[in-house]
Amino acid sequence: MTTHAAKASRVWITGASSGIGAALARELAARGYVVAVTARSEKALAELAGSAANIHAFAGDITDRDGMATLVDAIERDLGPIDLAVLNAGIYLPTSFPEFDVDIFDRSFAVNLGGTVNCLAPLVPLMSARKYGRIAIVSSVAGYGGLPTSAAYGATKAALFNLGESLAMDVAAHGVKVSMIAPGFVKTPATDVNTFPMPFIISAEDAARRIVNGLEKGRAHIAFPKRFSFLLRLINLLPRGAYTRLVGGATNRD
Repeated sequence: MTTHAAKASRVWITGASSGIGAALARELAARGYVVAVTARSEKALAELAGSAANIHAFAGDITDRDGMATLVDAIERDLGPIDLAVLNAGIYLPTSFPEFDVDIFDRSFAVNLGGTVNCLAPLVPLMSARKYGRIAIVSSVAGYGGLPTSAAYGATKAALFNLGESLAMDVAAHGVKVSMIAPGFVKTPATDVNTFPMPFIISAEDAARRIVNGLEKGRAHIAFPKRFSFLLRLINLLPRGAYTRLVGGATNRD
């Protein structure tokens, strides 16, 4: 996307009521994009939309598949074709053992993975028919390999990497591009629940700038902070037994 094209581009962001999603909306609006924002909280979306004339609220729940199809139709009817979709909505529910709370897994899979699929369902056919568009899926560096307290969250983020990379291969012939976004620790309401040290943590505004810069350059993989992302990818080259001993020992909170 060139700077000129960006001024006319229409972007849809899910999970936009707070954190990275809200910061992305403000960053994109400041750069001249027309931005549609989605989340369950109508109040939060109204406040966000009130901050810029080119941010438009479309409340919805990504776990509602039919609702997402209706919502995408509404966005395209009111604002025009979606050029870029940033599928950012997700939840972080840390696991704790030896208890095994199945509900944490069910909720994480339903929102992080199932919710993303529900958004893709109307988007992919529309963009493929137009032979144009970019879909950005927000995963996490937690998807690179297992991490303590992330048995549910990390599993969904790993699945999103596989989904996104496979999708990129399948839709390339139809003119649609896919970007995978892998943030490290970002200060948001989701990470505020963590009681352990979060190395290289950055603000949501910093994360938004990095994401938009990467998308404007057409990058297929946007990971940050770079040192943290590189370190995690590097140690994931270790044999799995060595990896789990190293990471488990380094993060042992007992």
